[in-house]
Amino acid sequence: MSLTEASPVPAPVIDEDEAARARQERINRIAKWTLPSAVMVLTILAWHLYVTINEIPHYILPGPVLVAQSIVNDWNLLWPAMLLTSRLTLLALFFAILGGVCLAVAFTQSRWAEMSFFPYAVILQVTPVVAVAPLLQIYVDSAFVAALLCAWIVAFFPILSNTTIGLKSADHNLQDLFTIYGASRWQRLRYLAAPSALPFFLGGLKIAGGLALIGAVVAEFVIGRAGTGLGLASTLLEASYRFNFGRLYASLILISVMGVVIFAVTSTISHLMLRKWHESALKRD
Repeated sequence: MSLTEASPVPAPVIDEDEAARARQERINRIAKWTLPSAVMVLTILAWHLYVTINEIPHYILPGPVLVAQSIVNDWNLLWPAMLLTSRLTLLALFFAILGGVCLAVAFTQSRWAEMSFFPYAVILQVTPVVAVAPLLQIYVDSAFVAALLCAWIVAFFPILSNTTIGLKSADHNLQDLFTIYGASRWQRLRYLAAPSALPFFLGGLKIAGGLALIGAVVAEFVIGRAGTGLGLASTLLEASYRFNFGRLYASLILISVMGVVIFAVTSTISHLMLRKWHESALKRD
């Protein structure tokens, strides 16, 4: 055979199992977005057909077309209200993270601190925010600060509880190893307890994000009855008084969208921080 003659290139060997797994992964990636979208489209279509066929009055159940028109027509009113609710929710979540993490560290460093203050954290958690909001409105001059405190109370406990459990869940063998090498409290916290607590903290963060929004909305409902215009919940309440059901449902939908966005963001943060090392985020073949 001469050198100029091309030798036949062997066909690549394709592993059928590997190809099947690749196809399944592609299907799962597509289905992750298409299935919820399809369910949403079908739900909106069923809603529209039910309202149209049965001729439901708009003051009982407005159709999706009317709600969409209300979002467009009232956007100048809904957008500032949504920004205010978002600001209230994010600030409450920030202070919940700050206070919850700091107290969790204090509880794990001092048994006396945990025994002294943890029962009061439980009291804050089990006290209905609807009962607390009117009292805060009496003692706090700013309606925004009163609503912020209400949202913080609701979002605070999951961060505190989950982080405390996580800080205490470090492997005991590793704790003994740190003791043998004479590690300081700061070194134990930074290199052992904090990595162990991170998955627990991120789980609490996903819960606290939704609870911060719920607390903000409930506080706006209660405080908004006193005539203070606060966020989407107050807009929703005012629309119900005016029998503007298109705006009412528009406000409700925007609140739901905010909750979905908060959960998606916190879930993405959790995945990005855990995907390379934690069992809950590692991909399995």
